[in-house]
Amino acid sequence: MLYRFASHFCACTALFTLDSFAFAQMPPLTPPAKPEPPASAITRIKTEAEALKPLVKSDLAKRFLEAVPRLPPVTPRSLYRDPETKALLSEAAVKNLDEEKRKTLTVIPITEKVYYDTKYGTPLAYARVLEVWGAAGVKELGGKRVLDFGYGTIGHLRLLALCGASAVGVDVDPLLPALYSAPGDTGVMPGSKGSVTIVDGQFPASETVRKAIGGGYDLILSKNTLKKGYIHPSQTVDKRLLVDLGVDDAAFVRALYDALKPGGYVLIYNLSPAPAPPGQPYKPWADGLSPFPRTVWEAAGFRVREFDRDDNAAARAMARALAWDKGPQPMDVENDLFAHYTLLQKPR
Repeated sequence: MLYRFASHFCACTALFTLDSFAFAQMPPLTPPAKPEPPASAITRIKTEAEALKPLVKSDLAKRFLEAVPRLPPVTPRSLYRDPETKALLSEAAVKNLDEEKRKTLTVIPITEKVYYDTKYGTPLAYARVLEVWGAAGVKELGGKRVLDFGYGTIGHLRLLALCGASAVGVDVDPLLPALYSAPGDTGVMPGSKGSVTIVDGQFPASETVRKAIGGGYDLILSKNTLKKGYIHPSQTVDKRLLVDLGVDDAAFVRALYDALKPGGYVLIYNLSPAPAPPGQPYKPWADGLSPFPRTVWEAAGFRVREFDRDDNAAARAMARALAWDKGPQPMDVENDLFAHYTLLQKPR
């Protein structure tokens, strides 16, 4: 499994945990008030969108945030883990198992928050991606084909689709095809001409995946996956902390080039924490520079528009708007959040 730096900058660990609560033994003197139901993930994302709106300048990013109220709510569901194979199964898959087998499965409850955040937090962290594209001259998403390498969660793909894009996500995380397998998770988004498609497997190493993804993309993005520390770490680390592309650098970059339309863009956008201090274990996710040197991009035919551009100020403003500096585990935004992006264009 590949590990990526989450929005709140923790290496991903266990997918889901249950909190235990200690209750006082003394009965209440008066009946307790009925607790307020927790706010839905959609409600939270709407609040975040309002907080981000003053920061965005491009029409592209504005329309991305304006699409938030049209995000479909999600009815709670369950996944099931097979204790023998460790495979994750959807509700539909479990219905085909015999009763004895079903009894052995571990139930994993899926809330709306898990559905939209998975391990990586709010989909609105992609607002910076839209701002970079907007600044480069991309005017709209309607009718565009967009590919996300290492998509991680479906929220931003749905927002792109609500803006009219055909949004395709590819990933190797076994959680995702099980989580997003119910009717309506993918396909045409209601009330729009856009659609969501997810592909499971290695791109471009797998021929099946290459064919499923196809080509003719206007925009290709990768956020917090294609990091130098994940592809070419400066120290030896556990391979489970790295991203295995399955091909060499030149072949991977050429595959991106071939998948693009002339004039199309590739954008690598990475948020990273501060590097580990001397004497502490190396953190590959802290090196968010381009995993491929400028010469490799240029050899494939790309025009390099921006290379390892510092986006710290904008990323930190976004983090504060999203309240990453608040809560039970506040981030030190000024000293532990860094952002870089590399923008490539296929010549017309």
